[in-house]
Amino acid sequence: MKTLVTGATGFVGSHVAGRLLSAGHSVRILARRESDARALRGMDVERVEGDLRDSASLDRALTGIAWVFHVAADYRLWSRHPEEIYWSNVTGTRNLLEAARRANVERFIYTGTVATVAVDRPSLPNESTNSTLDEMVGHYKRSKWLAEQEALKAAQSGLPVVIAMPTTPVGPGDWKPTPTGKIIVDFLAGKMPGYVETGLNFVAVEDVAAGHLLVAEKGRIGERYLLGAENLTLKQMLDTLAEITGTPAPRLKIPHSVALGYAYAENTISRILGREPQIPVEGVKIARHNMFVDCSKATRELGFAAGPASAALDRAVSWYETNGYLPRGVRRAVAAAA
Repeated sequence: MKTLVTGATGFVGSHVAGRLLSAGHSVRILARRESDARALRGMDVERVEGDLRDSASLDRALTGIAWVFHVAADYRLWSRHPEEIYWSNVTGTRNLLEAARRANVERFIYTGTVATVAVDRPSLPNESTNSTLDEMVGHYKRSKWLAEQEALKAAQSGLPVVIAMPTTPVGPGDWKPTPTGKIIVDFLAGKMPGYVETGLNFVAVEDVAAGHLLVAEKGRIGERYLLGAENLTLKQMLDTLAEITGTPAPRLKIPHSVALGYAYAENTISRILGREPQIPVEGVKIARHNMFVDCSKATRELGFAAGPASAALDRAVSWYETNGYLPRGVRRAVAAAA
């Protein structure tokens, strides 16, 4: 089967492409000319140069395609030009859905995010949780909520769309790195004097990729499937990293009000200096709420089974160390601990 993957040069997308190849699919990717393709080293994929905002390139990319995995997303918690996030995540998704309809694809897997359902509710949120745009904090979450609405509308109008919703993937191959990956790297480099009280659902990126195939093979059209593993507080995640590496976990719990004030000050200085802030205000605001969820639907309906988050974090540490993301002395310490 010939399959198109968008976002294949990214963290999750590269693992999805690799999993498809292992399953015997012929994989085509859509990528910009300037995209960093390190994540695809050794993969036998066909590359079509294009952009989600260019309909002609989308039509070229979809020629002869049976399944589409739309993994591409602009995942940033800060941007000098926030409209770019909406162009990629909302307009780009709408354009690809329309092109897929023209191409009569058999299956369209849209990669959403846990962020659209991980909102404050009396019980653990799940795929049946209805959220509102007003509950989305920041441009990334708002853009993904709007993009998900585009996918759901397309499914309601007859396009065979199913939605995969990764929680917080960790593991090897995070070249950028993602905001979560940056937390791991900063911890290992001794740049985390404290932590805020928050929580996330962590999952191995390899399991997320396997889950995408299950969503394509067994998922019901118009349905959402959370692909996650363990709900952990940030402190529990840092303690796990400490056990893996021997690096002491921070003990200072920083109040959200203090963290937010620091973030505003640091963002102001960064704007004056013309650089990206180290602590985005949006990230601190998001951290006010635990993003714990119930991921049992994918297990019941798809047979999705995720491994322990600790093993995924262990693989992530090894990968960051091997690929030079840590200072030399830290690399030696991590290697000795491993």
